[in-house]
Amino acid sequence: ISVESGEPLECVKEEAAGLLEEMAQNLQLSFIRLLGFSLSKIFKRLFRSIRVNEDGLARLRQAIQEQPVILMPNHRSYTDFLVLSYIMFTYDLPIPVIAAGIGKIPIIGASVFFHTLMDMSVIGEMFRRSGAFFIRRAIRSDKLYWAVLSEYVRTIVRTGFAPVEFYVEGWRSRTLKSLKPKLGMMQMVLEPFFKGEVDDVTLVPVSISYDRVLEETLLAHELLGVPKPKESILVWPTCSVTGLLKARKVLEDDYGCMHMCFGKPVSVRALAEGRVNRGEFNLVPRHLPMNESAELQEFVTGVAHLLVRLQEKRMVLSPWSLMTFVILQSPQGVDWDQLSHKTLWLRSLALRFEAHLDWPAQRADAEVMSESIALHRSIVQNENGCVQLVEEAGPGPVTQEEAIFKRASAVLMCASYRNQALHVFTRPALVALAITTSTDSRKENVFRRFCFLQELLANEFIFIPGHAEQDFEEGCIGLQQCGAVTITDETLRVTEEEQDTIVFLAAVLQPFIETYEVVCRILCEERFQTFTEKSFVSSVRDVIIKLLISGEVRSYECLSSDTQKNVLSALLRMGAVSKSKVADQNEYQVNQNAVKRIQETLGNHLDRRI
Repeated sequence: ISVESGEPLECVKEEAAGLLEEMAQNLQLSFIRLLGFSLSKIFKRLFRSIRVNEDGLARLRQAIQEQPVILMPNHRSYTDFLVLSYIMFTYDLPIPVIAAGIGKIPIIGASVFFHTLMDMSVIGEMFRRSGAFFIRRAIRSDKLYWAVLSEYVRTIVRTGFAPVEFYVEGWRSRTLKSLKPKLGMMQMVLEPFFKGEVDDVTLVPVSISYDRVLEETLLAHELLGVPKPKESILVWPTCSVTGLLKARKVLEDDYGCMHMCFGKPVSVRALAEGRVNRGEFNLVPRHLPMNESAELQEFVTGVAHLLVRLQEKRMVLSPWSLMTFVILQSPQGVDWDQLSHKTLWLRSLALRFEAHLDWPAQRADAEVMSESIALHRSIVQNENGCVQLVEEAGPGPVTQEEAIFKRASAVLMCASYRNQALHVFTRPALVALAITTSTDSRKENVFRRFCFLQELLANEFIFIPGHAEQDFEEGCIGLQQCGAVTITDETLRVTEEEQDTIVFLAAVLQPFIETYEVVCRILCEERFQTFTEKSFVSSVRDVIIKLLISGEVRSYECLSSDTQKNVLSALLRMGAVSKSKVADQNEYQVNQNAVKRIQETLGNHLDRRI
């Protein structure tokens, strides 16, 4: 680096030492004990219970004794890493060191004040002593920073100092569904194995789910681009009285149960068998950065996607997650008896698809569902036997645009809980939608439709690269097991008795299909021939609001900024949009003919009745 940059070696060393000091953790057991006592009090106020699979903890204990362990939880709330460390402490397991991004993150509460962690000496030091080490965002272009961080992570893994914890999704999911994995940290933790510095690395997927998320309102507001509120709920000199009162309200509210499931340990050595030749790294000095071959990139990508899928498969779902599917398909309100009937039907379908449900068997079903409605009274209400979404209260009359935002906020809050269970139905739903839009029932034509949808929605759902055929078969088998289709070598036919199942599953994907179709339609306008990344979301949002007011768009989920960005990523990946760097910002060029073809295809997938 000194030779490449032309800087004196001593200056580079000094800069590297500064970077190491900036990022390093300072794990202290005495502080962990104090924090554990405090967190115990807080969690007992917030949650009815924190439920953990103790067999998973037993497997984890054994794995820690044998090989370096990497904990890979999903990321749904800012409380995730605190609870995970608290569980490890409670069960007398080694406290993990945690990869924490340097950036603006909110302190949880009804109102939130954004700070940069590194600028807050008290909070930053608290996280350091809890085992957090800090990583800057977007570091690929900084060779020195990448080298220091990579060596730091490798040293922790190689020496077995402590389990390493990081979020393979990169950051907290604002939609509560799984995000496409980021590969930087994944490569770093696997590098000691590739270079022969350790015999094996054990990856442990951790599935975290909540009956109710503390940030539910914040999540919806972030997706809508609503300005963030400015009170803090933490007790430090800048706190307002209002912020402290709201903090007390947060602690007094009911957030139901939290579930943490430790999956079966995954051996990297076993995954790499016959796929990665570690011998090619033997002649490369271990201190030099590793060249990423196409084979290695493919392996790391596959492992990252596999771990996210394992997180999904062990996710514990609440009755409320199932109820939201029905509520969102009847946004103007649904009769309580109909909601109960459809939710119970959906429960049996989810169980056939091997979902893990937290549905108390010893209590009446109606009681369980009524309690779910009560827990989420900020989102829905049961008034005279009709369950409806609740919109946020506000002062005085509102404009049409404000009314749209209020409605969209309620819809997106409800949708976030549906999203926690989407992975259970994704593959059967994709097959169902492919069947209903295919020109005939021949399996090859249905599969072709399935592949188009999977490629388009690759940023919405987790698909292991190169596994399209396996995903299609999984979806077909799921539909066959519930009696919705009959399968021969050449055809897929919908059974008359279960046509409603196909219609329901296809409708699950309609909000995503409509969002993609609408964004494509917007990009076909002349003024969107060229646009910048910075202007994209706000410009698209303005158009969609007008379309919602006019009734040309029906789903309020079209206003989700994350989904809009995923549309752009899909079009870029499919060659319908190109990207270039202009004046230090990303500029996009639209191939309107290609976008138009995708938009017309999606139009055929839309059910205008929904």
